[in-house]
Amino acid sequence: MQRRWVQIVFLIIGVLCSSTAVIMIKASDENPYLLAAYRLLIATVFILPLYLREKQNYRQPYGAKQVRLSLLPGLLLGVHFITWNMGVALTPVANASLIVNTTPAVMPFFLWVLFRERINRMEILGTFLALSGLVILGFGRIDLSISDLRGYLLCFVSMLFLAAYLALGRKNSGRLPLWLYMWPLYLTAGLFCLGSALIFVNPIKTYSLTNVLLFLGLAIIPTFGGHSLLNYSLKNFRGQVVSVVNLGQIIFSAGLGFLIFGEIPTPQFYLTAILILSGVMIILYHGYRQR
Repeated sequence: MQRRWVQIVFLIIGVLCSSTAVIMIKASDENPYLLAAYRLLIATVFILPLYLREKQNYRQPYGAKQVRLSLLPGLLLGVHFITWNMGVALTPVANASLIVNTTPAVMPFFLWVLFRERINRMEILGTFLALSGLVILGFGRIDLSISDLRGYLLCFVSMLFLAAYLALGRKNSGRLPLWLYMWPLYLTAGLFCLGSALIFVNPIKTYSLTNVLLFLGLAIIPTFGGHSLLNYSLKNFRGQVVSVVNLGQIIFSAGLGFLIFGEIPTPQFYLTAILILSGVMIILYHGYRQR
């Protein structure tokens, strides 16, 4: 029972850390490719000692075959970060967070294709409650003007890549220890983003102190903390469970928006929060027992 609650706390902390990303991305005026690249590459620096220690203690074979498990998820994560950064720049924070967190709607498809994992009845109920909250929050939130359509489309594409990346994490979660999986993944994603950035911008330039601090913040909190804990949670929970619990980002982001920017949530937000939390509680309980 104690171990169960520790795992739940880790998952919630991962969601909380991830929810800070949208605010830091919005605060940065750096090129979206470079912002994604530095966020990932700096995270690899922090993870490297953990990776080396885990590699030293790992008694099973670890070579090119095992590293390949991280390559495709790394590319998917890199594309997710790039499109996410571009979408956030073109879209209000609340709308961007709303769209990218619709992953539970498509996650069952990816889980079945990649892992043959089907969601059960209680997961369907929890998903329905949580997505109902998103629908309520979405009314009056999304402005379908032509000027914003590109940002919404980018956020939607980013959501698809996020769902595929998490589904692959669920598939690979039991094959390697966490840091042996995550360090090559972050490195692959970072190098992909940096290589893509070279097409559009010269990375050898002067960076503002604000952007440097945002690079560090993004690397440490939502990447090293958030994504690493989400992938760790995929070892202990079913894929749809992590996807639905990750909707808590909307609630955490709204709280941070109020504390930092003084943004007061709309009245429908509170009903949305109740529905999301209800769905999360249902799916956490049953997802843990039937993982």
